[in-house]
Amino acid sequence: MSGVGVLGVGIGWRPEIDRTVERMPGVGFVEVIAEGVRPERLPESLVLLRERGVPVVPHGVSLGVGGAEPLDADRLAHLAACAEALGAPLVSEHVAFVRAGDLSAGHLLPVPRTRDALEVVVDNVRRAQAALPVPLALENVSALFGWPQDEMTEAQFLGELVERTGVSLLIDVANLYTNQVNLGLSAMEALDTLPLESLAYVHVAGGQAHEGLWHDTHTASVPDPVLDLLTELCARVTPQGVLLEWDDAYPADAVLESELDRIRQAMARAF
Repeated sequence: MSGVGVLGVGIGWRPEIDRTVERMPGVGFVEVIAEGVRPERLPESLVLLRERGVPVVPHGVSLGVGGAEPLDADRLAHLAACAEALGAPLVSEHVAFVRAGDLSAGHLLPVPRTRDALEVVVDNVRRAQAALPVPLALENVSALFGWPQDEMTEAQFLGELVERTGVSLLIDVANLYTNQVNLGLSAMEALDTLPLESLAYVHVAGGQAHEGLWHDTHTASVPDPVLDLLTELCARVTPQGVLLEWDDAYPADAVLESELDRIRQAMARAF
């Protein structure tokens, strides 16, 4: 993705581990949940990281580009303000359904991969791109169920979305693994089909198995199969950034540093 630059290996910044992230060696960039910050009063930790030259990417979780209603102008304005305040190289969000009217799903739900849904997403993405001061990257989501009316694979859906809007991709290899376990969707086939030339950066994360399903909890060490998928992705394209997500049950600093080292090792195995 042009214009973003090399980000390196990063970690999701969270208030609970702000000092940890500040002290951690070798962090190339961080990602902050956009809904958790106020652009007019940024957390001191993020200001410090920016002063050190560490790029900060706002990551939205509530825009809902998969909804049939027009995108909320206030949410778009907040994303834009976050990007401006943080001097962000890009903004990222999800290809997901999150609300209808005043009702929120409380989760990032998969969008039916149909032609009609694609038209909606394309329109919403174009509106978002027009409102944002920096490029937009969209993430594939994990799922516990699939829609019976799907007409395309996820890779085909995302490929057409990229072709029609020029949007970049944030590929979450943990989500590819989740959907392989839960829905039988081949992660390797997705990597072979996705337009990786439009890759902005990559997510990795851990999860938990429960009653035959894999839950993308972001509260555990990254499993080896997810790191194997990262290696496979890096064998196909050199990502400009790879980021570890860890959102609760935070471990000791040394554990998080070890996870970043495992990511670096997985990337190195591709070369």
